[in-house]
This record gives sequence, C-alpha cells and structure tokens, in this order.
Amino acid sequence: MASDDVVCAVDVGTSAVRAALVAPDGRRLLQASSRRGADEGTETFDAERLWDDLCGVLRHVTDQAPRPRLRCLAIAGHVGQVLVDGEGRPLGRAGGWADSRGVREVTAAWSDPALLRLTGRPAVTGGAVPLLHWLKDTDPSQHQRVRWALAPKDFLVLRLTGEAATDMTSAAYTLGSDVTRRAWDPGLLAAAGKGPEHFPEQHAATDVVGAVTASSARTTGLPEGLPVAAGGPDGTVGAAAVAGSVPHAVVDVAGTTDVLTRVIASPHDRPSAAVLNPYLTPGLWTCGGATGMTGGALAYWARLLGLGDPATAVKRLGPALGAIPAGSDGLSMSPLLTGSRFPGWNQTERGCLWGLGEHHGTAHVLHAAQEAAAYVVRQAVDTLLSDDAPDTPVVLAGGPSRSPELAQLRADVLGRPVHAGSEPDASLRGAALLALVAAGLEPSLEAAQAHTEPGLRRFTPRAEIAARYEELYRQWLAAKDCWTVSFGSSA
Repeated sequence: MASDDVVCAVDVGTSAVRAALVAPDGRRLLQASSRRGADEGTETFDAERLWDDLCGVLRHVTDQAPRPRLRCLAIAGHVGQVLVDGEGRPLGRAGGWADSRGVREVTAAWSDPALLRLTGRPAVTGGAVPLLHWLKDTDPSQHQRVRWALAPKDFLVLRLTGEAATDMTSAAYTLGSDVTRRAWDPGLLAAAGKGPEHFPEQHAATDVVGAVTASSARTTGLPEGLPVAAGGPDGTVGAAAVAGSVPHAVVDVAGTTDVLTRVIASPHDRPSAAVLNPYLTPGLWTCGGATGMTGGALAYWARLLGLGDPATAVKRLGPALGAIPAGSDGLSMSPLLTGSRFPGWNQTERGCLWGLGEHHGTAHVLHAAQEAAAYVVRQAVDTLLSDDAPDTPVVLAGGPSRSPELAQLRADVLGRPVHAGSEPDASLRGAALLALVAAGLEPSLEAAQAHTEPGLRRFTPRAEIAARYEELYRQWLAAKDCWTVSFGSSA
C-alpha cells in the first residue's frame, strides 16, 4: 500500500452524520459532522435531507484533504427503511428504527409462528415489510410506484453509485429475509405486496457494490470512480470495531438507544427474546437487539429541563449531579418514550416518572434518567448472559464510554465488569474497518480488527453500591411493569 492511502468512513446515526478520512493504522486524519433535527431518524425522517447532510460532511472532509490516495468508502447507518421510485426518489417520509407503521397488521397476518422464526425475530417490530403492507392499504397508487425498499445507508449508496445493494445484516431488519439462508424469502415478502425483485441483492458488508458517479463526485467532492462498500447497520458495525469476531463477546453500543450484540457461532445459541442476525464475518451470527430509548430519553429530559444537550447538562449541574446517591433519593423513571424493544418487545409501553417529591431538583431527574438507561441495559445483558458467570464483562462503546462516571454506573448496575472503549465513535471506526477490507488494504475483517484494536478501560462493580443497585433494579422492574400494565395500552 502507498503511504498516503486512506479510506472514507461514514456513520449515519439518528442524531448526527459523521465522516472521516482514516489511515490504514486507524488514525483519523480529518473528520466532520452534521447534527440532524430532533425529529429525524427515530420514527420517520426526510431522506433527501439525509442526503444533503451526507454531501455536506463529505464536502467538508474532501475540501480539507491534502489530496491523499482515497481508496474506498463505507457507511454504517441506523436501522430504517426508505422506499424509492424508479428514479431513486423517496416516496414520502422514510421510516426510522421506531417506525411502527404496519406492525399491527403484519403481526395479525403472520399467524403461523414459522414465518416469524424465519426472520430471526421474537416479534414484529417494524421494517420494510410492515411499511409496505401499510402503504398498500393506505395508498395503493404510491405502493405501485415503489421500485426499491432500502435501508437508510443503502439509499445513500444508491445516490452515490446509482446501484441498489444491501448487506445481509441490514436485509434481516426488513423482515423479508430468511436470516439463516441469508436470502430473500417470497413467503415473507408476500405481506409487503412485493417480491424479491423490489429488494436489492444481499452482499457481505465488505463487498464493493458500486463506484461514485460523476454527478455524485461533483456534489460530494469525492473522486469519480471511488469504490463504495455495502456497509452495515451502525450497532453491528460498532460492535465489530470494539469486540472483533470473538464468539460470546457482548458489546453495548450506546446512543439514542443501546444496541446489545453478542457474537455466536450458531443460530441455535440465541436466547428466544433476542434478535438473530448474520454477522459481518462469514460463518458467525449475532444475537441481541436495540433497546427502547435510553440516551434519547436522557437527551429529551435535558432539553425539557432547559439544560441543552446531555453533555452540556452534566457540565452545568456539575457537583450537584455527582452528589446524588444511588436511587436518586426515591425518584425513578422508565425512559422508554417510544416503546420497549429488546428484550421486552412492547411497543405500547411509554416512559413515566414516579416518586417525585418537593426535595427533588433537576439533578435528581437527570440522574434518574442515567440510572433508568442502565436498568434497561441490565435487562438486555441478563438475557444475553443468563448462563454466564457474573465476571463476564460487557464492552461499552458510544457516549457513556467516554465518561468514567457513567461507565462506573453501568458496572455497578449490571453487577459485572464493564470494559469501556477509548474510541468515541465506534460505528465510524467500524465503517473504516469495512472500507479497509473492501479496498484490499486488509485481507479480512479479523485482520483489520487486530491491527487497530481499541484500548479498553476496566470498571469493576463496587460491592456495596452494586448490592444497593441490585435491590433498586428489582424495585424498578416491579414499578415499571405496574405502570406499563396500567397505562401502556392507552399510549
């Protein structure tokens, strides 16, 4: 490889779009980001606006680049679905990870449990198949215009290259793919009113699926003909960046939601409440799933209290936040503003706050939100590690991994060690690994992972505080379930 070889990594999250030029040794040479609107990416979003965001960050890094030898681009993107016509134009607002359009109808249509087993899902939670089912019922003429059903990052790949393609993990999130065969299933797609010809070919995440067109080169500043890899979902790609391809490793990529991923050697090893996905490495699988809102709820409360974003809120509250004891002086909450996903799978569940008294202030509310996020993750981790020793660690990536206080809180609530990654943007780093392999700069994903292994800091549960959180967690579970039964169905 030449000394000036670089790849372009892109992370499309629900809160921001990031791009970076990355050297083969993992060094980030240039980086740019663009915040997305608060209403973009969770339930629905404007796909054209997302394309504009991508063009903006790419133009920034290419304008600043000292003309390195750019070899490949790969995108890690949040889960969702973009329906486009034959010209690649979005048809209505695209669906985000919490889009529930068509979920109830497909759940009713799939009375045969074998259909759901094919998808590797314990419940219908959204995806291209439910969205197409909904569109067929509500706007048949628009349904007829659909040429491709794409993941958000697949839509961006289509715009960059003119080619419709997806990866095997993203395909699993459509609910139209037989995940064990890694192929579209006509029986599953029947509920969508479409066939396999309306879904792009499935590839490995490191496959080159197209090249940047002349028009896209003019818009983004990328070189015409630049190879573009298939890419993958941000949670899975982030997990690959911090845990590699070691079976049984558990990774928590924390963001708007926490995405819990455990690498397994066989599809039969997954717990029944977990999602099964093909992994980025051939022959391996992952189980786990995205929780309901965790970091997103923390951001919601920070905004509602007039404290800005979570980082600003923590800085402003300072010592007052650090002085709040375990249990937030009796204040607790459920952060699940848009329903629970893994492992509860209750889309009617909604967030709530209980135990509020005159002695509580803004610091108590924010601390309760941090604790609630950790409790949600505890449910998921207990599901994935039910048969493992309590000293089996969880690798933490994303926002909380940057804060020693939050990483320690996670360890105390989980009751097991937490290894916090030093990498602030795991999904962006994972996208760079995919691009390095696709460009031929690394022979395999395993090799790329080994050459750029992240540093990890170990946080061990503090015995007395962990024992207190064990009690508080059990109380939280009982209280949350009580509020869900009382009010969830009316949400």
